[in-house]
Amino acid sequence: METLIAHPKNEEQATALKAVMKVLKIEFETEESPYNPEFVKEILQARKDIKNSKGVKIAVEDLWK
Repeated sequence: METLIAHPKNEEQATALKAVMKVLKIEFETEESPYNPEFVKEILQARKDIKNSKGVKIAVEDLWK
C-alpha cells in the first residue's frame, strides 16, 4: 500500500481530513511543524513583498560595505 501526505492550508481543512480518515477507519499520524508559526508568517510575507517589488535589492559586491 502507499503512503499519502496531505498539506492542509488551514485548521478547517486539517479537521475535515481527520474526520474523513476516522470515518473510513484509516490510521493516521499527526506531526507538528518544527517551525515557529510567527516566523513562517514573516517569511511568507517577505516573499510576497519581494514579489510585489516592495523589497530592497543589494548587490553582492555591496554586502560587506
